[in-house]
Amino acid sequence: MEVAVVDDTELNLILMSKLVERLGHATAKAFNQPAAALAWCLHNDPDLVIVDYMMPGMDGLAFIRALRASRSRDDLPILMVTASHERNVRYEALDCGASDFLTKPIDGREFEARVRNMLKLREAHLASQHRAEVLAEEVRKATAAIVDRERETIARLSRAAEFRDPETGAHIQRMSHYSALIARKLGHARDFVDALMMAAPMHDVGKLGIPDTILLKPGRLTAEEFAVMKQHPQIGYDILKESSSSILRLGASIALTHHEKFDGSGYPHGLAGSRIPIEGRIVAVADVFDALTSARPYKPAWPLSRAIALLREGRGSHFDGDCVDALLHAWDDVQAIRSQFRDEGEPAFAAQA
Repeated sequence: MEVAVVDDTELNLILMSKLVERLGHATAKAFNQPAAALAWCLHNDPDLVIVDYMMPGMDGLAFIRALRASRSRDDLPILMVTASHERNVRYEALDCGASDFLTKPIDGREFEARVRNMLKLREAHLASQHRAEVLAEEVRKATAAIVDRERETIARLSRAAEFRDPETGAHIQRMSHYSALIARKLGHARDFVDALMMAAPMHDVGKLGIPDTILLKPGRLTAEEFAVMKQHPQIGYDILKESSSSILRLGASIALTHHEKFDGSGYPHGLAGSRIPIEGRIVAVADVFDALTSARPYKPAWPLSRAIALLREGRGSHFDGDCVDALLHAWDDVQAIRSQFRDEGEPAFAAQA
C-alpha cells in the first residue's frame, strides 16, 4: 500500500514516514511542498493521504478540496493532521472530504492504529472493486454469448428461408446492409441500426409456410396462388412474435409489415403512412431495390436507372419517401455494399447502369 505524507516540517515528515513503514505492508511517499504532493496524487493512485493542516501556500483544507475535486471517485481515505484545539478546522475538513484526524503532537500508537484502520478500509474497497470488475466481465462474457447464440438463431432461420426461395445469401446480406444504411442516414441510434441489420434477414421467414408449387413457380402466379403467397408475412410474424429476444421481435415486425405500402394498398393489413412501423418502411425499400437489381431464375437484373426510377415513382405511394431519399443520397455506400456482397459470377454493380 502506498501512503502520501504531506507536511512542511521535515521532522514530522521523517517521523510519519517511519511510522507508516513500520506497519510492514506500506511505503511512504513524503512531500514537504503541498503543490508537488497534489500533482503526484493526481497522476498516481495512492491508498492513503496524510496531510498537515498548517502549511504555507496551500493549507490542508485547500489541498483536500483540490484533491477531491480533481478525482472522479471519492474513495481515497485522507487523514488530516491538526492541533487538538482546532475543532472548527476539523468540522470544515469533514465538509471538504477528510476521512479521519490525527492530533498534534503525534502519538505513535494512535498514528499506527488509525493508519492501519484506514489501509484496511482501502484494501476492503479495492477487493470489492475487483469483485465488481470480475462480475462485470462475467456479465459481459455471458451477454456476448447470448448475442452470439441469438445471431446464430437468426442466421439459421434466415438460411432456412433461403433454402426454399430462389433468393440468394448475397441478397440477404445486401438488403440487411441497405436497411442499416437507410436507418443510419435517417438519424436513428446505433442500437436500432445494429438491431435492424440483425433482424432484417428474417423478413421472408414466413415463406417456410408457403407450398413449393407456389414459392418456386417460374411463371406468374394466379390470383388464388398470390392470395396464398400473401400469407407469408403473417406466418413469419407468428413464428417470431413471442420470442424473448428483442431482435426476433423486431424481426417479427419486419416480417409482418415489409409488404405494406405507404398509401395503404399493401398487405397483409393495408397499413398506411406512419402506421407502418419504421422498420417495415425501411426494409420495404431495401428489399425491393435489391430484388430489382439482382438476377433471378425468372428475370434478369434491372438496370440501375430503371430501379432508381421505380423507387422515385413509388415515393409516397409504395414507399416512404424519406427512406427512398436516404438510400439514393448515400449512393457511394450503396455501391460499396453491392461490391462487397456480390452473387457468384455477378458483374460489378456499376456495370449494370
